[in-house]
Amino acid sequence: MKPIAQEYTQPEQQQLLQLARAAVTHHLQQGTDLQVESADFAPHLQELRACFVSLTDKAQLRGCIGGLQATQPLVQAVALNACNAAFRDGRFAPVKAYEFARLTIHIAVLNPMEPMAFTSREDLLCQLRPGVDGLFIEEGSKRGTFLPAVWESLPNRQEFLQQLLLKATLPPDYWSDGLQIHRYTCSSFAE
Repeated sequence: MKPIAQEYTQPEQQQLLQLARAAVTHHLQQGTDLQVESADFAPHLQELRACFVSLTDKAQLRGCIGGLQATQPLVQAVALNACNAAFRDGRFAPVKAYEFARLTIHIAVLNPMEPMAFTSREDLLCQLRPGVDGLFIEEGSKRGTFLPAVWESLPNRQEFLQQLLLKATLPPDYWSDGLQIHRYTCSSFAE
C-alpha cells in the first residue's frame, strides 16, 4: 500500500528534529524544559497538532511520549514530548548525557482521528491499512494506541490488533459491541 505523503518539507522536518534535540540538551544542561516561543517559527509549525516523539538506541525503544489530541502549537508539543520521552517515560530510566548523542529521534505528527465503523472483528481487520493506519482503541477505562510505525514490527493485521488489545490491558482475543476504534495517519520522520 502506498504510504501517506509527507506534510512537512525536508527543512521543516530538520527544524523539528533539531528542536527536539535542543530541548533534551537544554534539559540535560539546565534541568528544566526548554521554553519555546512558537512565533519564532513558520506558521505551518505553529499549528495546533498532536505528536509523539520517540527515542531509539540502535532500533531499540528508549522512550516515547506524545498525545492524541492537539492542545498546543506543534513546536511546543515537539519540545515537551522530546523531554517527556527522554526523562518521564516510566518504562525507562531518564536519559543520561553520555547516551543522548547516540540516540535517534523520531517524530510522528498526527492527523485527526476518525472513528471506524465495523460489523465484526473480521470486518475491522479487512479495513486496516498496514503501514498507514495508527489505531486507538477504547473499552471503558481501558485504552491503547499504536502509531503507524508499529506495523514495521507487527506487519500482520491480526497480530497488530492482538498486541494493541494487550497494550490496553484487554485479552488478545477480546471483542465486544462497545469496543471503540479510531484510526489516524501521521507524517513521520527521523534523524
